[in-house]
Amino acid sequence: MNDAVLTLRQVKYTNRAFWRNPPAAFFTFAFPLMFLVIFTSIFSGTTAALGLRNVNTSTYYIPAIAAFSIITATYTNLAISVTFLREAGTLKRIRGTPMPAGTYLSARIIHAVLMAILLVVIVTVFGVAFYHAHVTGRTLPAFILTVVVGAAAFSALGLALTSVIPNADAAPAVVNASVLPLLFLSGVFIPLPDHTTWYVAVAKLFPIYHFTYAMLSTFLSQSGNGFKGWDLLIVGIWGLGGIAAAIRYFSWEPRSGV
Repeated sequence: MNDAVLTLRQVKYTNRAFWRNPPAAFFTFAFPLMFLVIFTSIFSGTTAALGLRNVNTSTYYIPAIAAFSIITATYTNLAISVTFLREAGTLKRIRGTPMPAGTYLSARIIHAVLMAILLVVIVTVFGVAFYHAHVTGRTLPAFILTVVVGAAAFSALGLALTSVIPNADAAPAVVNASVLPLLFLSGVFIPLPDHTTWYVAVAKLFPIYHFTYAMLSTFLSQSGNGFKGWDLLIVGIWGLGGIAAAIRYFSWEPRSGV
């Protein structure tokens, strides 16, 4: 069996295990929609966040929560789930099988990317159905490319983060501490007024800001194709850094000595 077929088979097993945990699967898809409803209920009117055209806040939150969904499905879920598998000794046992290590990790990344794409579809359809969001074919290629680049980059960063998580109990705290502040500073949860404030300058150092801005542009740009090459380049560079860190520091052995 070649590596491609083996990877696809492992994706199938990973997907089967995911859906066999209904509570986890339900909240994976319900959580972004809950945030979408909450934020669109709290904030009203229009916004010109990040220099984009004035839009209803309900429309603004469709791509913003879509970006959050991708980060959650890839970075957050991979970092936490892989850490739990490592500490339970599952990764150690898998490493001892004939399956190539890259095949197993590739399958988990592919599954995370597929879940991210499904979440984006759900959030977009929900926005079109209940908030009258408008999806234009003009920016669709840029939208698809942004989703794929972001999902791949944050998957790599999620695997890299496992190297600094000491144990399973610490995983949720470490992951949330690394991502939640940046979600606020990058305009995901609260629209940012402009590009000049100090906290935006801080947010620009990290990929969440650039990914969010690219997502907003592909959805809200009044003209052009919505493609933000510079921002995607920065996200891609962070993703390559995540791959390099994961290759160098990723551990299959539990830190707890299991």
